[in-house]
Amino acid sequence: MNGHTMTLLSRLLAISVSTVCLFGAAQAETRLLTADAMLNVETGEVATGVGVLIEDGKVVSVGPLAAMSVPQGTETIDLRGYTIMPGMIDMHVHLMGNTDNHGYAALGVSSHSDTIYGVVNAETTLMAGYTTVRNVGAGAYSDVALRDAIAEGAVPGPRMFVAGPAIGITGGHCSDNNLLPAEYEAVGDGVADGPWAVRTKVRQNIKFGADLIKTCSTGGVLSKGTKVGAPQYTLEELEALVDEAHSHGLKVASHAHGAEGIYNALMAGVDTIEHSSFIDDKGIALARENGAYLSMDIYVTEYILGEGEAAGILEESLAKERMVGHVQRTNFTKAHEAGVKMVFGTDAGVYPHGQNARQLSRMVRFGMTPLEALQATTINAADALGKSDTIGSIQPGYFADIIAVKGNPLEDVSLLEDVGFVMKEGVIYKPAE
Repeated sequence: MNGHTMTLLSRLLAISVSTVCLFGAAQAETRLLTADAMLNVETGEVATGVGVLIEDGKVVSVGPLAAMSVPQGTETIDLRGYTIMPGMIDMHVHLMGNTDNHGYAALGVSSHSDTIYGVVNAETTLMAGYTTVRNVGAGAYSDVALRDAIAEGAVPGPRMFVAGPAIGITGGHCSDNNLLPAEYEAVGDGVADGPWAVRTKVRQNIKFGADLIKTCSTGGVLSKGTKVGAPQYTLEELEALVDEAHSHGLKVASHAHGAEGIYNALMAGVDTIEHSSFIDDKGIALARENGAYLSMDIYVTEYILGEGEAAGILEESLAKERMVGHVQRTNFTKAHEAGVKMVFGTDAGVYPHGQNARQLSRMVRFGMTPLEALQATTINAADALGKSDTIGSIQPGYFADIIAVKGNPLEDVSLLEDVGFVMKEGVIYKPAE
């Protein structure tokens, strides 16, 4: 075995050992969490002298310690020196696979290998303070398997909402395998052409456990042979996809860079637009009218253009990113100023997992207040998932997903790049030092 393989195996062994320890604790145990301060992401208030009472993985009460009724025998977790806030949510990740494999390097990798790396990436993401993620596309339903393993307590990781294979056209960005020549007859998991084939693929994804549907209505940066701004899928096909998904109660996320593809996706009624790079005034107005969320990954361009070539990203893709990065950031500012709803989505997996929070400072740099950036990764994301009654906030009845940092993230959002404490559903995964 090479050193890299041995390192991966060692990490997996460590995960299995830590999992046994973590999940050995009784979930019904009552705990009182105290800290120097608590950030209310709804109002921006930073309160002191507050306690959070937790039982069976959920918040029971929140309020001033002096007025709180605490059952006898309750364990106290004292986070002196820390500010607590809700666990963060990343709405656009790709946990499956080794982030070192780009371009042609990915051709020799099996879905089994991708799943093993997914276990490692899930732990890394959780330890970075992301207690919930939306995994927008994975082959062989490997993300379904990882989601279930995490939910069952077999491995540590964030709560996952998963799409299974992304659905798109023959030769499309998110659906097909465009790296191999014709004689291999390689067809991606998510290829579907025509309205009825699209409906069938949606039904198949639902059959095998998808929580949402991911499609692509334009080309993309990292796919060979696609034009980043060119539309993919007709409006008729997108309407069939969205209608089928919504009829089963699933939301739809559409990868879309180009203005026409963004507009088509919004006309079809998708719930979130991923990337949104070349969105124009018409698209911004329709997104606002529909109440659709934009998920704009405005940090990843720095990784692709700064480290992408060394990581094996194809020159074709680097050239496309040079077209996209600046325009996307300009349109992020424009859409935010227009009042379009926005969520936090990073495309982690293109760049190393665990660095998700680097995007928060860019969201502030390009127009958001620190509170708005934090709302994008908490209450806005929870709303876009349809889970605003259980996650994204520290309130009675919500899951006890709580993280802590030293200092006030409203004064410096980059503090969240170094989360010092992580609790998910009342279980401490990363204790404070």
